[in-house]
Amino acid sequence: MKEYRLTDWLPTTKKEVELRGWDELDVILFSGDAYVDHPSFGAAVIGRILEAQGLRVAIIPQPNWRDDLRDFKKLGRPRLFFGISAGCMDSMVNKYTANKRLRSEDAYTPDGRPDMRPEYPSIVYSQILKKLYPDVPVILGGIEASLRRLSHYDYWQDKVQKSILCDSGADLLIYGMGEKPIVELCKRMQISTQIPTDILQTAYLCDTPEHTEEDIELYSHEECLKDKKKQASNFRHIEEESNKYAAARILQRVGKQTIVVNPPYPPMTQEELDGSFDLPYTRMPHPKYKGKRIPAYDMIKFSVNIHRGCFGGCAFCTISAHQGKFIVSRSKKSILKEVKEVIQLPDFKGYLSDLGGPSANMYKMGGKDEAVCRKCKRPSCIHPKICPNLNTDHRPLLDIYHAVDTLPGIKKSFIGSGVRYDLLLHQSKDPAVNLSTSEYTRELIEKHVSGRLKVAPEHTSDRVLSIMRKPPFSQFGEFKKIFDRINAEKGLRQQLIPYFISSHPGCKEEDMAELAVITKRLDFHLEQVQDFTPTPMTVATEAWYTGFHPYTLEPVFSAKTQKEKLAQRQFFFWYKPEERRNIINELRRIGRQDLIDKLYGKR
Repeated sequence: MKEYRLTDWLPTTKKEVELRGWDELDVILFSGDAYVDHPSFGAAVIGRILEAQGLRVAIIPQPNWRDDLRDFKKLGRPRLFFGISAGCMDSMVNKYTANKRLRSEDAYTPDGRPDMRPEYPSIVYSQILKKLYPDVPVILGGIEASLRRLSHYDYWQDKVQKSILCDSGADLLIYGMGEKPIVELCKRMQISTQIPTDILQTAYLCDTPEHTEEDIELYSHEECLKDKKKQASNFRHIEEESNKYAAARILQRVGKQTIVVNPPYPPMTQEELDGSFDLPYTRMPHPKYKGKRIPAYDMIKFSVNIHRGCFGGCAFCTISAHQGKFIVSRSKKSILKEVKEVIQLPDFKGYLSDLGGPSANMYKMGGKDEAVCRKCKRPSCIHPKICPNLNTDHRPLLDIYHAVDTLPGIKKSFIGSGVRYDLLLHQSKDPAVNLSTSEYTRELIEKHVSGRLKVAPEHTSDRVLSIMRKPPFSQFGEFKKIFDRINAEKGLRQQLIPYFISSHPGCKEEDMAELAVITKRLDFHLEQVQDFTPTPMTVATEAWYTGFHPYTLEPVFSAKTQKEKLAQRQFFFWYKPEERRNIINELRRIGRQDLIDKLYGKR
């Protein structure tokens, strides 16, 4: 085991800055999360990226915003700028349940304390810093800012909010994965103190931008407040431009000003992604948290992320809005280097908890002909059907599994990320690819399941699944047969754990009642279930709020009241005695007495 000194972490206090012999900082980062020096934690990644550029960087994790603001003053002013991230999650998703109840635990805080960050830290931290240091630029990043870069529906305020740039007072917003734009920003700001407005993957507020023919101008914020259909229509452009190789610049008027969103960078290269993951992370929480548990770190400390991006395009998911649909995979060398570092951790017992990514089985997948991808603006490569240009070869992923499993110190590598079974069932025109898929499916089930395999059918109604951009439920049935057969052949007693969502746009009580009957027939007592939570910048959220699908502008029903949501959710738990009477009454009310017998037998 490697011994670490305090100076192996980025400094968080004046004393730690002095230990490095620094008398000035170039960049000071503020984070809503605890500081865990690990490539899964955004503030650590950005800090290490800037350090690799030769800059002097400090991180102030979870500053106290309620006292005399000493945390915001203790390191003084940086030479270049303050950087702010609300954390790895949107702060409101982090703080509240789908029913707007306060959560009892914050997974990114020592001992799970729920009171260590404000609502909307991006706004709160920015406003404080702008008051204390009005002449120092403030740069926003992280998922909260990224998903709120344009007018968006905010579920917790129950209204359409302006770009977060308006309320925060920040000078620039970096959206998506921030390595490339932050490096370019620092290079430019060392030459000129003026904040550049032409860097890709940034957004800014201005009075009168110069228009070009290629620009896409959205309906203004004020128009969206008056007309929900215009808000829905805007989102189609936002999503399409977030998922193109060559995207347009997006403009949106807000009052007398305009939000300008520059196009994203092209996908990172493998070498660039390796460079980010290969930085000298300690992979541990800062020593200041000694003896305290950080739940999110406990979940990932024995896992390794092997790629970025997801081409699933699920309607309720923010991954494509933040990471994009194009898969960028790490090299085998980089992955094995990180696995060897995990092996050296003091309490590692030989079991990797995950070797995956946003989805378990998209490693090294992409377009066979990149020229086709460059013209494409589909948000999903696999919905409504798998694109014929998509390479679905699982051999590179199998190669990673084999290489990891032969390392001394590895007893077993589990796959904790969600598996896309539609990719496993897909029949390519290439027999070698089909063989690789069959081999992958068998190896996954035989060797990489820790007793339970997570999959996400999300619903049983094909109509609802189509709105979700998920495959038909019959595919889940096909995969379950394969899973059960391989388990029986090998004498394994593993479980398939399906995830389901209630109250998603398009879903009605009758759909949930039929879900109960179908999952009962499949002998599932559901555990992994949730109400749909409208988070910023998803197709589903815009449909839920506006009542229109952003791509067709056709009306879409959504359960919105507490009563409507509970009426749907109860069907997940048909097997609980305390739910039986309510379910029977509800089935009678909606005229589906036929389902009472199917759920509870003839009485």
